[in-house]
Amino acid sequence: MAVELNHTIVHASDRDATATFLTDVLGLPEAETYGPFREVRMANGVSLDVLHDPEPFQPQHYAFLVSDDDFDAILARIEERGLTYWADPFGREPGRINHNDGGRGVYWDAPDGHRLEIITVPYGG
Repeated sequence: MAVELNHTIVHASDRDATATFLTDVLGLPEAETYGPFREVRMANGVSLDVLHDPEPFQPQHYAFLVSDDDFDAILARIEERGLTYWADPFGREPGRINHNDGGRGVYWDAPDGHRLEIITVPYGG
């Protein structure tokens, strides 16, 4: 049986601001509205369905596999926005990228504290 991730829900204190942040920084098309969600669609068909949540929620981690050119463009947008970024998921190496598995990777936070990551080579390379 082939199992594929289709979507996941991203809780946000401001649905529209979070969806716009994701599409702007990642260089994706504008998020579509689908019921209570703003659907941020990835190239492989998976979507992050951003949902307004007025209650406290636990920030999550979302990692994106990107090309080297996309990595450069996304990192440039992160830097243009003055966002803090790290080479590690714990935030111990600010202003740096990593070269894990022969690729490049970087972490930064979305508005509600969700930790985002881009990598150019899947883990285990």
